[in-house]
Amino acid sequence: MSVLTIAALKSSLPQFSVRMQNLIDTLGLDLSGYQADHIALRVNELALAKSLHQAWLNESEELSVNTINGRPIVVVKTEKPLVFGSWQTHCVELPYPGDKVYAEEGWEHAEWVIPSSATTPETFLEDVLMTFPDLKARWAELESLGVKVKLSSPSGEGERLSNPTVAFKFKGVCVKLHPVSLEQVIESEK
Repeated sequence: MSVLTIAALKSSLPQFSVRMQNLIDTLGLDLSGYQADHIALRVNELALAKSLHQAWLNESEELSVNTINGRPIVVVKTEKPLVFGSWQTHCVELPYPGDKVYAEEGWEHAEWVIPSSATTPETFLEDVLMTFPDLKARWAELESLGVKVKLSSPSGEGERLSNPTVAFKFKGVCVKLHPVSLEQVIESEK
């Protein structure tokens, strides 16, 4: 089993933030006026996911355990903010492993709320491109730079809020944008 602890994850936040900032700069996104919604981990082994889940519960409040795409996704809210670069968040998403094996375990993505009334990924993307003209200007070259773009509408059992997502993946990290906060989505499940 991999050795990945909460302390090791926290100490890796500076490296994660550098990789995230590199992607943000590549995209031409100015997220300085937006709150980071949450950060997410990726692990490959069930035993490691269970161990991290228990460890987070020792210092966090569990907000949700929901099945999305056939696997449990745990969301915890930390007492102290987790700081990465110029952002901070209290929410951590820990998906239990599925069929995919990740080359690197640890922090994988961060998500930001970009206010919008869009209910589909396509209309949300239109709003994102209007909000971020530099991203729109670079849109045609993203693929040649190695950035993968994915539009989706992930939903868990019982969710009543539409939360379309635009995701940008580059060199092992991912920036995700969506119109509704994770805590609002969780509240809609109740």
